[in-house]
Amino acid sequence: MKKFSIVYLFWGLVFIVLPLFLILAHALSSNTNLSDFSFTLDNFARFFEPLYVKILITSIILAAVSTLFCLVIGYPVAYIISKMSEKVRNNLILVFIIPMWMNFLLRTYAWLTLLGNNGLINKFIGLFGLGPWDLMYNSKAIMIGMVYNFLPFMVLPIYTVLLKMDPKLIEAAKDLGANDFKVFAKVIFPLSLPGIYTGITMVFIPAISTFVVPNLLGGNNFYLIGNLIEKQFTFTGDWGFGSAISMVLIIIMLLILLVPKLFNKKIKTGEMQGGLM
Repeated sequence: MKKFSIVYLFWGLVFIVLPLFLILAHALSSNTNLSDFSFTLDNFARFFEPLYVKILITSIILAAVSTLFCLVIGYPVAYIISKMSEKVRNNLILVFIIPMWMNFLLRTYAWLTLLGNNGLINKFIGLFGLGPWDLMYNSKAIMIGMVYNFLPFMVLPIYTVLLKMDPKLIEAAKDLGANDFKVFAKVIFPLSLPGIYTGITMVFIPAISTFVVPNLLGGNNFYLIGNLIEKQFTFTGDWGFGSAISMVLIIIMLLILLVPKLFNKKIKTGEMQGGLM
């Protein structure tokens, strides 16, 4: 087993640790060429200028709202599917998985034909004498694109947790006199929290760093943190500043990953204290 673990260790060093080290090196260097490395913190200091902080805040808000919509839509969907027969729920889950097999860029491009002034949605509401609605190149279009692309990442972990839930716990709660609402509030929902935490993490992290959705559906009206990073590497050639933004984003993502663990630790501590009392 140790021999096989060496392969994974080598893989992690080459494809995870080394790229992160190179990004950090670029962020701390005043020169793009690392052979002429010159230590500086100017790239990080530049990021905390009001303009870039505003872009970061806007990105966090849009990602958070999109994650909330995914949760509000995804939890009931996952719950309903988990209660169906095995054949039906497998087919319904496949409906969420199949679009993920398609290229992310193509899935986002599809919304251009749906949300445009002459798109299918405006043509449909035009049959009732309504519209055209301004659905493109705004925050609404970006959130629609994010929710559509990242909804499966919310549904699947919640569905998995609900499916593995022991039905005897629900039966025991009903035997003790709990109605359907109390069973959900006191048993099902608390036990599904790990799936919710996983779903929130899996949606929020790609949502805050995406640049394809804002580029296509937001136009030039919305410039998010992912777009800012992309431009530094592909247009301006300022790799140091782009790497510094990336490192700040990585730190934010790591903090997001730590929140559920700290929350679970707090709950366990409270339960232990309650048991002692």
